[in-house]
Amino acid sequence: MDNGIIDIGLWRFIAAYAFILLLLLFVKLRGISREKQIIIASFRMTVQLIIAGYILTFIFGNPSPWLSLLIIFIMELFAILNIFKQVKYKLSKQLKGTAAVSMVIGTLSCLFYFNFVVIHFTPWYEPRYFIPITGMIVGNSMTGITLGLNTLLGGLKEQRELVEGALMLGATPKAASKKYVDDAFDSAILPTLNNMIGMGIIFLPGMMTGQILSGVSPLVAIEYQIVILLGIVGSVALTVILFIYLGYKFLFTDHAQLNV
Repeated sequence: MDNGIIDIGLWRFIAAYAFILLLLLFVKLRGISREKQIIIASFRMTVQLIIAGYILTFIFGNPSPWLSLLIIFIMELFAILNIFKQVKYKLSKQLKGTAAVSMVIGTLSCLFYFNFVVIHFTPWYEPRYFIPITGMIVGNSMTGITLGLNTLLGGLKEQRELVEGALMLGATPKAASKKYVDDAFDSAILPTLNNMIGMGIIFLPGMMTGQILSGVSPLVAIEYQIVILLGIVGSVALTVILFIYLGYKFLFTDHAQLNV
């Protein structure tokens, strides 16, 4: 044990992959063609987390504002690229730019508010706080924009005739797309709201569980979990609002014609 945490050990660590074998067996028996994706996902997850562990060990031992900012830049870059990859529809340069700007402004605004007002850790770049909180905020905002984009573009494409009919009758692009914009926002924030509803009763979140396992008082862990979840809600909402209300105009031409 180290600081009250049980050392899993190599063989018990390997034994955890039995759950992957069980999943592979199930999809094989059911004829579901997911074996390759499951193996690749498991391998990538393992390699990426091991690499991240070594990197974080170095950063925690050598705290630097430049290293912390570099980590933020890398997180934001990969999140933005992942949004482009996960959206099922072709994105124009304007929509990509809007998504990128919304991600950066939304996440950084909430991150620094969280730092300087809510927790106020010092120094401001303290990696033990800064990096995990950044990861949670950026990751959830990325998911929000991805869901919002897919819902918005999917709704407009499926209901193209209704939208174009409204435009022909004199509706503005904003009015014609309002329902789909609202649906996109609802879709983006729903996973976070569901987590809030079930948290503490249905499941204990990972960060809180980790703190409790490391010996932190459950009450202190709960305080951190609540404020971080509120920060995530704010970041997801702000990021998606920025994207939707800045980006929807690029879905129409200068002559108010649907362009998706």
